[in-house]
Amino acid sequence: MRTRGTIRLATRGSDLAIRQATTVRDALEERRYEVELVEVETEGDKIRDELIANLGKTGAFVRSLDEKVLDGEVDAAVHSMKDMPTEMPDDLVVAGIPERAPAGDVLVTPDGTGLEDLESGAVVGTASMRRQAQLLHERDDLTVEPVRGNVDTRVEKVLAPALQAEHERRTEAETDGNAGDDEPEYDLPVEEWFDDRSEIERRALGREVETEYDAIVLAEAGLQRSGLAHHIEFQRLSNESFVPAAGQGALAVTARDDETAEELHEVLDFPRTRVETTVERTVLAGLNGGCIAPIGVHAVLQGEYVHTAAQVLHPDGDDVVQQRRDIPVETHVAAAKEFAGNLRDAGADDHVAAARER
Repeated sequence: MRTRGTIRLATRGSDLAIRQATTVRDALEERRYEVELVEVETEGDKIRDELIANLGKTGAFVRSLDEKVLDGEVDAAVHSMKDMPTEMPDDLVVAGIPERAPAGDVLVTPDGTGLEDLESGAVVGTASMRRQAQLLHERDDLTVEPVRGNVDTRVEKVLAPALQAEHERRTEAETDGNAGDDEPEYDLPVEEWFDDRSEIERRALGREVETEYDAIVLAEAGLQRSGLAHHIEFQRLSNESFVPAAGQGALAVTARDDETAEELHEVLDFPRTRVETTVERTVLAGLNGGCIAPIGVHAVLQGEYVHTAAQVLHPDGDDVVQQRRDIPVETHVAAAKEFAGNLRDAGADDHVAAARER
């Protein structure tokens, strides 16, 4: 097959990052480019025991990849857009923004329990200050605990306690002769029951439990791209109460501002997603919160307007500044900046300042 040149794409080495980069590679290969994926370890990957909000600066998963681009070691880099700082080096551009996956968050539980049905005091895991504040704003009786790791790891952590307890009950019943008057009868031997579990459930059964999570919250896009959406129980959270992070669900392909960027733009860019995420990131930049403050911004392009919701919360979840705005497409950048100013005037600055003091 005739090729149009080789593109070297930088990506993080996590399973999810590789899957994301692979979708970009496939789109380029359909246009007869040769593509090489180059795995790069980032600062965020090295600091495995700290939450993203405590890394001290933005872009922990981004900078190392973009440095490779600027140095000419690779042609482009693939990012989760929500991880990207709103400020970029002058020589770097977002060359391509493919069509977005679902932007919202989901609640994952072992049995599909919804947020409203969690017991008081239930332990919910999240690595995001935004999600923590949103959870506490909706349910201040919950216990929100940090959880770190890739999507698979976090899902294993929430599945592990219930699965391990079930395994123990089945093992005891089988050992004792299956079962006493007060014990359930099991239709499968323990070994067959184990073999019948999904791959992620089997991994959860072997995981050491440090915190017993009743639920976790994560991005639906990550769940889908990891191939787990059909294997676990989850509830979609409302984009109105749980306004997603700016750019959530979208990928961004960065490149030097040259001919390669133009080619990537032609192949990869999805105009609707670019407009929506431009509005979201412009509002985020105008709030000066970066990834350190509990800020959600979600935009949906419909006709001549970009329907935009923004939510800026106090880190404790006890107060929220929330507004909606229909932003004209023709002036979407200027109107998004104006919207951010209105949010600041309504008290968003106070919540951002409180987050910075944490």
